[in-house]
Amino acid sequence: MKVWRKHITGILHSMKKIIVTGVTGQDGSLMVDYLLKNTEHTIIGGVRRLSVENHKNIQHLKNNPRFFLIDLDVSDPQNTEKVISEHKPDYFINFAANSFVGSSWDMPFNHMQTNCMAVLHQLEAIRRHAPHCRYYNAGSSEEFGDVVTSPQSEKHPLRPRSPYGASKCAARHLVKVYRDSYDIYAIQGWLFNHEGVRRGEEFVTRKITKNVARILKEFETGQTIKPLQLGNVDAQRDWSDAEDFIKGVWLMLNQERGKEKDYVLSSDETHTIREFVIEAFNFVGFHRSVSEWRGEGIDEKYLHGNDCLVEINKDFYRPAEVDLLLGDSSKARQELGWQPTCSFIQLVKKMVDKDTASVMYP
Repeated sequence: MKVWRKHITGILHSMKKIIVTGVTGQDGSLMVDYLLKNTEHTIIGGVRRLSVENHKNIQHLKNNPRFFLIDLDVSDPQNTEKVISEHKPDYFINFAANSFVGSSWDMPFNHMQTNCMAVLHQLEAIRRHAPHCRYYNAGSSEEFGDVVTSPQSEKHPLRPRSPYGASKCAARHLVKVYRDSYDIYAIQGWLFNHEGVRRGEEFVTRKITKNVARILKEFETGQTIKPLQLGNVDAQRDWSDAEDFIKGVWLMLNQERGKEKDYVLSSDETHTIREFVIEAFNFVGFHRSVSEWRGEGIDEKYLHGNDCLVEINKDFYRPAEVDLLLGDSSKARQELGWQPTCSFIQLVKKMVDKDTASVMYP
């Protein structure tokens, strides 16, 4: 895709500026959409210059007069300081991250650099050049890790079980240190699993819905079905629609100055990956009443008649699994007035419908 960037010219000094990182991903692009619709601010999207760039999530914003792209590599402290000192943003929303948990065992240094050290560079640049800026860093439920109580609220201890979770924990401590030490408006939200049609295909929910669409096409065209391969289908997660969380992030960023807090955002209910699989296939006609799981452990399969839809692959098991994540977002609901609007079933259907349409009717 052709690279596009716009020079920031003619911005009225009275307009507030918001820098959003990770704008080509799910959360960053949804944040930009939300801000353009619900504020009059100028939105500056920071992107890393790559040899192959994927701007499909923001391509619809190419001609928006309030949205600009700039080169920002969050792993480069000099680049980060230059951007913040030049633009002096009123808000800085950091969604840039290595967010695929499974790869963090293979690339732990990379995850720590992007998820933790980048946050330190941002906070330090804000302290020096834009102390008025309101800063948000995206946290993760993976920080709770080896949970001791359920559900997990803001008071639950941080007990990560992956390099990814550890990197997010370290970033959370930095956010609190800078808030307490320098009186910077710096917050972090613990976002439980949040999905949608812009979710990357490496994440299990999108992997499921993309492959459900593929298998449906194979079934209807008489092709041999290639089963979807998954790891631990009994892992329990608290899933929400990413669009609901974006509203919560903006509420977090606009608390009363001096009383800002970190919050958990979650649906407050849990479902297994197995449930997600069953519902996704059910929506395209592989009904749960005639489909069944057979076998145990790595020999388990999800069958529809004589067709194998899902099989277990031990290569997709993590070295250390987080078996259960269940959020308690009562604090955000009571104090921020935040409420999720999309149910688990509605979320699965939305994702399946999108991927089925793109595969069946490209």
